[in-house]
Amino acid sequence: MFSTDDHRFMARALELAERGLYTTTPNPRVGCVIVQGGAVVGEGWHERAGAAHAEVNALGAAGAKSRGATAYVSLEPCAHQGRTGPCTQALIEAGVARVVAALGDPNPQVSGQGLDELKRAGIEAAAGLMENEARELNIGFVSRMTRGRPWVRLKVAASLDGRTALNNGKSQWITGEAARRDGHHWRARACAVLTGGGTVREDDPRLTVRDVPTTRQPLRVIVDSKLETPPAAKILEGGGTLIAAAREDKAKIAALKARGAEVIVMPNRAGKVELNDLFRELARREINEVHVEAGFRLNGSLVREGQVDEVLVYLAPALIGDKAPGMFELPELTELSGRRALKIHDLRMIGPDIRVLARFV
Repeated sequence: MFSTDDHRFMARALELAERGLYTTTPNPRVGCVIVQGGAVVGEGWHERAGAAHAEVNALGAAGAKSRGATAYVSLEPCAHQGRTGPCTQALIEAGVARVVAALGDPNPQVSGQGLDELKRAGIEAAAGLMENEARELNIGFVSRMTRGRPWVRLKVAASLDGRTALNNGKSQWITGEAARRDGHHWRARACAVLTGGGTVREDDPRLTVRDVPTTRQPLRVIVDSKLETPPAAKILEGGGTLIAAAREDKAKIAALKARGAEVIVMPNRAGKVELNDLFRELARREINEVHVEAGFRLNGSLVREGQVDEVLVYLAPALIGDKAPGMFELPELTELSGRRALKIHDLRMIGPDIRVLARFV
């Protein structure tokens, strides 16, 4: 169905889409290539929400050469009016003869409508070329559209024996500079960075993106059941921090709001934050990807409650010892059948450290 050239041009469209990795949220990352007579005559990608979509940019670059051409798009063209006009109409008006999409629209309410509209206009249209690659690039957007919750990635830096800090709490720095810089790339692509109140009190992190050039900062989210976040905490600097609590305390809430924070109260029966409700609220706020950097207790709670989709682990070639805290606070098992299985998705060296990206089976 798809030729070698089709694969080559779609690979380029995906490469263009990746240029919006840090900027398009809450929209998907999309690239488009216009090909006429076997040659690329126009390229474009979606740069940021509210700006022109990839198809419009590529058609603009191709001009009159779009007529009779093939458009390779990493996501099914939209057929509805949003902040910008429908891309299907732009493709129809430009006179393209064929549209190849990598991934169908993941929104179940509109999936397939873009391709159907193109076909009704006499344009040959199909999807599914390099679909897996396109889905990976927009894994958070797909998650929000199909599951009503963001894609949750939990990052941990640990020694080879799985320890995340010394017994006295010191943790800077277990991994090397290259791993820390790599971690900022994952922060930058996320829509929100989530941590716990304990981490805020003990480490006083900013949790901003610093080692990667970016035009935006992810939303910072604190899970703080008892509202113990100090109003002077660095994470509150600049405002825009969201704090999820499990109790009402007017004085504490007022103090945090004075620092520009927003506080939402969503308790569960145990008097902790209801994590499932929190992630659904984040999806309602158009958060696609959540990057977690927390302590072993919150890490354990997130895993126990099935809220984590994948773990991003940096392992330093060093041993710290059994008394130091581990990566996850999980209940003791008496049978190996109770273990939580993971599948390695990516494994590589980052400087002297090992980076493991694994997903729950």
